[in-house]
Amino acid sequence: MAERSTAAVDVADNSGDQPLTAKADQSTADGVAQNPELDTDSDQAQGSGGVEGHAKKASPPELHSGHKLARRYRLEECVTRLDGFSSWRAVDEKLRRAVGVHILPADHARARSVLAAARSSALLGDPRFVQVLDAVEENDLVYVVHEWLPDATELTTLLASGPLEPHDAYQMVSQIASAMAAAHREGLAHLRLNPNAVLRASTGQWRIRGLAVNAALRGISSETPQRTDTESIGALLYAALTQRWPYENDAYGLSGLPKTIGLIAPDQVRAGVHRGLSELAMRALANDGATASRHEAPCTTPEELVKAIGEMPRIRPPEPAFTAPPEYQRTTYQQGTYGRPAPRPGATQPMATPPPPLQSRTGKALKWAVSALLIAALGLGSWQLADALMDQGDKSNDTNNTQTQDGGDKGPKKPSSGKPIAIQRARDFDPFGKDQSEKPGDISKAYDNSAATYWQTDFYLSPELGNLKSGVGMILDLGKVQQVGNVSVTFIGETSVELRAAGADAGSEPTSFEAFTKVADGSGTTVELKPGKSLKTQYLLVWLTKLPADGQGHWRGRVADIKVTS
Repeated sequence: MAERSTAAVDVADNSGDQPLTAKADQSTADGVAQNPELDTDSDQAQGSGGVEGHAKKASPPELHSGHKLARRYRLEECVTRLDGFSSWRAVDEKLRRAVGVHILPADHARARSVLAAARSSALLGDPRFVQVLDAVEENDLVYVVHEWLPDATELTTLLASGPLEPHDAYQMVSQIASAMAAAHREGLAHLRLNPNAVLRASTGQWRIRGLAVNAALRGISSETPQRTDTESIGALLYAALTQRWPYENDAYGLSGLPKTIGLIAPDQVRAGVHRGLSELAMRALANDGATASRHEAPCTTPEELVKAIGEMPRIRPPEPAFTAPPEYQRTTYQQGTYGRPAPRPGATQPMATPPPPLQSRTGKALKWAVSALLIAALGLGSWQLADALMDQGDKSNDTNNTQTQDGGDKGPKKPSSGKPIAIQRARDFDPFGKDQSEKPGDISKAYDNSAATYWQTDFYLSPELGNLKSGVGMILDLGKVQQVGNVSVTFIGETSVELRAAGADAGSEPTSFEAFTKVADGSGTTVELKPGKSLKTQYLLVWLTKLPADGQGHWRGRVADIKVTS
């Protein structure tokens, strides 16, 4: 296996110590220059454990391109040279493959812990992690050899062009959380899980580099390693959904959150964020046992996060976009241009002028004959039409006379259309929900005379509102008791709805579901709700009982417009 990204980067300690040597040109595995300040971050920005103090700062070994370790690993390019250690892209001449190498002096303050972390990580053997291939102490040097994946992409690079699609973010958090749960079961923690440590292979698989080793190189430890890694996964998901870092400081090329608002949910930072993933990120970003998610308990271990992901509806990949096939092009032989040079693509071809019609004596005679026949036909048709209209007029007069004599005006009357009734105010009505609230901020969009805006419910896991309650809706206040003849409701998606009404003697707006009586029901995208008998009321309840799919694996109701007439 070979590592597919900047596998040696993100090991420099930026906790406040200045490098002992000049910073070398930072290069990725793809050969692109990289600023070391962009590849490191403060512990505050990452939200992980603290940094151990340095008992001694060792001098970096004198190494150069072409130097060989164990007469096998030829150093090619220095990726990082900082704080007494260096990281290189190298070549394993024995197996003829690219590898990454971390090198420290044997007397470096962290040499023992790095060696122990590398050997522990190598024993895991999980393909979801960038593998440690060798860990050696030799000739006053300690070096760790690991995979090098030149065709993978860091999450940092992916987020530079925008947030991930919901399916990609779902796959990332699922695979990363599952991998870290397996590592913690073996007693291994990462403690430096950030966008630089997460890679996406060309196959779509997500991999983690630097398990235990990156933290040892930085001297990072934590009293709650599972909590630290879980919160880091939440930060990765938050960044993937919003392209923002969920802390005050900027890091990894991402802007932090404003200091005045604190931690807010991803769907409040960016429009269109998948709500389930937004809540999952907030559950993982737990602080002192609290969480910004109102309804669910925080996840403090990778195992709990894996369980929470498993309880979510699976997010499907986006439908592939198919391009329309090109229009049928006849061959030059069919076009009658066989043997002629083909026109250049895109060039406008002049249309040939059709020849004028033949003006022979026979053609003129035929033209006059057809004209005479048409004139005769029109005259005959006009005479027959006039005769039919006269007969119909006589019959109509006889009928009118008969009706008048029999008892006055008994003809059918056109149904008169009701007068519009203005909705004075409305509020959401969720008597069977936990918080008894259903998007109250958008309720006015349901009767603003615009089908482009709408009020929508929360999402549910089935059309029957997840079997959590019998329905949800809104109460309409007509201002005073009025005669209601029809209520027209326009939905986005086919929806089942009931019209319920409070009694005419209701002195104030009812607060219980039992105070409303069902007067009509229906389903569709535009539903006309007509009470079966005369209805006088001030308060109407539009009650949604079956919701349409929202295209993201959930079901939710959307009311675009409501009109009430007498």
